Amino acid sequence: GISELRLPPCSFDKTQGKRLPHKLRLIISLLAGVFGVILLATIVSLYFFCHKKRNKEPIAESDKMLPNVSYQSLLRATNGFSSENLIGSGTFGVVHKGTLDQDETTVAIKVLNLEHRGATKSFTVECEVLRNVRHRNLVNVITACSSIDHQRNEFKALVFEYMVNGSLEDWLHPKPSHGADGSSDAPRNLNVSQRLDIAIDVAFALEYLHHHSGAPVVHCDLKPSNVLLDNELVAHVGDFGLAKFLSIGITSTCANQLSSVGVRGTIGYAPPEYGLGNELSTHGDIYSFGILLLEMFTGKRPTDDMFKEGMTLRDFAKAALPDHIMEILDYTLLKDIVGEDMNTTYDSHNLSRRGNNQVILEALTSVLGIAVCCSSEIPQERLDMDNVAAKLSSIKSKLHGTHAQRCRRNSAVIQE
Repeated sequence: GISELRLPPCSFDKTQGKRLPHKLRLIISLLAGVFGVILLATIVSLYFFCHKKRNKEPIAESDKMLPNVSYQSLLRATNGFSSENLIGSGTFGVVHKGTLDQDETTVAIKVLNLEHRGATKSFTVECEVLRNVRHRNLVNVITACSSIDHQRNEFKALVFEYMVNGSLEDWLHPKPSHGADGSSDAPRNLNVSQRLDIAIDVAFALEYLHHHSGAPVVHCDLKPSNVLLDNELVAHVGDFGLAKFLSIGITSTCANQLSSVGVRGTIGYAPPEYGLGNELSTHGDIYSFGILLLEMFTGKRPTDDMFKEGMTLRDFAKAALPDHIMEILDYTLLKDIVGEDMNTTYDSHNLSRRGNNQVILEALTSVLGIAVCCSSEIPQERLDMDNVAAKLSSIKSKLHGTHAQRCRRNSAVIQE
């Protein structure tokens, strides 16, 4: 108070007036910090959730699921899974030819051997891939079956469009067959143009899987037996049991670690880096394609007995480029180059004056060169599938142009 006016001193406690706001400020600061941390964590979580969802959108399950089919219908379709209807076998099961009751459609039915380690996962992966990818050079899945058999055992099968001309393996390495009268049937052969068309079909399939199917897909088991041919010899890549979806942005360098299925691929076709435990990548498929291409035009498997002591199919082809490829070509292709006169010895030099034949030889030299590049042991040295498809298509255009000229020339000779 004011002493001159004899007023008593004020009883207001200054410390009491300041202590309460200080506590409030402390509480508010703590709450703000907690809420800030929670808000930041929420924002980060939402970001990663949306980012993950956006990456997965291209491979999300389609709205239309595969129609199911019963075990009984497949049993009837294959006449009790008769051995007479057996048309193939693989790592995780067997394939039967069958006819569905609904519309009498002839189909190929892949029955999984679920006792084999990884077969169930293979079924799931193949369903996932085939449900999300569509391309004219990929095998078309019609339906799937997940049920139980007569013995109450788990049963899983995939139903595919039937390919009349079997697999590329059947054409490159035909097994002796006999007619009804016991005589041997003439083996089926593919000429240069047909083999090139098939190679381009496979290249387009891989280009689509690697670059145009949303999240990139690595097939992981490309080989002749997994390339199927329809009635017009159009190639369709099948068997996606070992396939792998990759995260966007890591397609050409490294990818997800090898899964519990184990080392992916088949000996001879799997890239060397997979054997070392390295990550999956699109480069692995390109290596397999290069080996496939070499096999298509040399007629030799990568596991042939001649390839030992460090020699490989790639080394065999590379050593013959560019002047000695006649010595390594599949014998059945030589007719396309030298005609019916198979008893004469030719090389690239004395063919240089034979016009159209030289064009074919140059085309084959280019194809083998592409195959050697694709099958390099160093992943980064391999060509990209976009580039491969473009190069092979260019070779085909030149070859077909030569064929058209030959037809016109022969027509003019006949008219004369």
